[in-house]
Amino acid sequence: MKSNLLAICLSGCALAAVAADTAPDSCVRISPRDTRYLELSNGQPYVPIGLNMVGPDAKSSDEAGGLRCMETWFQKLSTNGGNYVRIWISSGFFDVEHERSGVYDEAQAKRIEAVLVLAKKYGIRVKLCLEHFRSLDPQSKQAWAQKLLHRADRGGPATDMNDFFTNERSRAQFKAKLAWLTQRFGNRPEVFGWELWNEVNAVSAKAEAYMPWTQTMLAELHRLTPQNLAVQSLGSYDRTSSRELYRRHSLMPGNDLAQVHRYLDGGASWEICHGPVDVLAADAVRELLAFQPGRPVLLAESGAVENNHSGPFKLYAKDKEGLILHDVLFAPFFAGAAGPGHCWHWNQYVERNNLWWQIGRFANAVKDLDPPAEHFQPSMLAHPRLRVYQLHGRHTLLLWCRDGQNTWQAELAQGQQPETLTGQTLDLAAALQGAKVATVKIYDPWRDRWSDGVWNNGQLTLPAFSRSIVVRIEKR
Repeated sequence: MKSNLLAICLSGCALAAVAADTAPDSCVRISPRDTRYLELSNGQPYVPIGLNMVGPDAKSSDEAGGLRCMETWFQKLSTNGGNYVRIWISSGFFDVEHERSGVYDEAQAKRIEAVLVLAKKYGIRVKLCLEHFRSLDPQSKQAWAQKLLHRADRGGPATDMNDFFTNERSRAQFKAKLAWLTQRFGNRPEVFGWELWNEVNAVSAKAEAYMPWTQTMLAELHRLTPQNLAVQSLGSYDRTSSRELYRRHSLMPGNDLAQVHRYLDGGASWEICHGPVDVLAADAVRELLAFQPGRPVLLAESGAVENNHSGPFKLYAKDKEGLILHDVLFAPFFAGAAGPGHCWHWNQYVERNNLWWQIGRFANAVKDLDPPAEHFQPSMLAHPRLRVYQLHGRHTLLLWCRDGQNTWQAELAQGQQPETLTGQTLDLAAALQGAKVATVKIYDPWRDRWSDGVWNNGQLTLPAFSRSIVVRIEKR
């Protein structure tokens, strides 16, 4: 392991500067100062800035190529202020259970180890998603979502997915897998947390099979690896029938994060999923906050798809400036989430269009912010042209101003260039609630430029900008 895989990890392409991790030995936890936010176990605030990164490109599926691919992406993320990724350790490159049900491959585990070594090198915390299969039916058309080795007639513990979640032999075997994995990777600071399943409600089973199973396995994770978060995920929140399931999921004991998945999807049942990305992303966060989970909310998967998730969004090819990624990043945090949204299509969109810099722009906008200390309260400020997202903190008033007329429809589908807005003003007297202003700083994330605001008796005049701009007011 150390002579081969670690050598692969620590070599390869020429690397740029690595983002400093000031607390490499501290684990991520829910902040006791404000349980809607995260921090490290040394008390340092932690905002998870990153994206989904399931596994290396298929063309890099050999061990050396796969690890070089992951290191390249880690380096780009870290250089741009990123500190978080989500990986599926059930994907082919990492899967330890690929030959027989209940038999685990040490060689594959060494690949997971190698990626965690890379994560520590680049100051990144990794959410490890344990499973993603959906069916034990050999007739299923989704080959990527089958795991037939778990069928009883092939030596596994279950006859179908309901049986997989409910029978005692299957449950005991899954607990044994958790023990095997956490013995190797549990309680490590590079591990952001353990996620039981990708979109568990997409499996061919009833909720009354997988929801009690989820609660049992979350408790088992907390027992086995108490220093890491334990979480579960559900599929895209885009229909009324999902609301009650999401409520149960968000409030479930032991589920440390209230996670939501939502995409721009023209085939979704809810109209909101067809429109501006910032609106659909912010709304998903507000829906979960309204359940009052008393824990952090994260938009854990987002982006854009063709109708009914039939493929990546075709207009990604035109989105060279990262309009969709920008909205996925900024809208959730400014709506009250514990971090930015985490985009899917890391390779087909972010890497292909070289949009890593967009992650850096969000990181710059929130640099040196301590959300648990601020006890932020999210709201909207009425404005005739802008959607103004506000975070009211004890020491800071933070605003993200989004041009309401600049949307993916206008810019990507219709080819309209974003308008340069001049002379836009914000009336912030009420938002400040009588507090004195110490400094007013304005950040243009499209130009990566900070400037001083023009402030006059509660009125703020914004500099010329396109698409969006951030305002940061420090109070005294």
